[in-house]
Amino acid sequence: MKNLQALFRIAAILWIIWGIVHIFAGIMTDYFILNKNITAAISGIADKVDSESLIRDYPSAAGAIIGQHGFNLLWIGLVTFICAFYVWKGNKSAIFLAAITGGLADLGYFLFMDLGGFTNFVPGTIMTIVSSMAIVISFYALFKRESV
Repeated sequence: MKNLQALFRIAAILWIIWGIVHIFAGIMTDYFILNKNITAAISGIADKVDSESLIRDYPSAAGAIIGQHGFNLLWIGLVTFICAFYVWKGNKSAIFLAAITGGLADLGYFLFMDLGGFTNFVPGTIMTIVSSMAIVISFYALFKRESV
């Protein structure tokens, strides 16, 4: 049982890291959008793209869409960060909520940003690996605990 507690705690730490990174990314994205710097917001997300090629006049709607993305990063980061403290205790609902919010957010990132070739390995792809590890570890511990 102590081994399972350690696994829940490892998963929780991974979700804390993931949550903090996404809270920060959401704040920075919206900071740039609110300061009318759409290019900086895009280059912060699609960091493999040459920022010089992104400099142009974007329609206000593009800024609003990216601002919404920043807001989503923020709330998803907050949800997983809060869930992490309950994952630490092995709470089943928190494990599923963190997996759904963080996991699906990173699935979208992987499909459109990583596979699209728009990002470098650090930090985005590493965060996808972190969330995947948190999901696998917490689900393993949860199902192992329930089979005892």
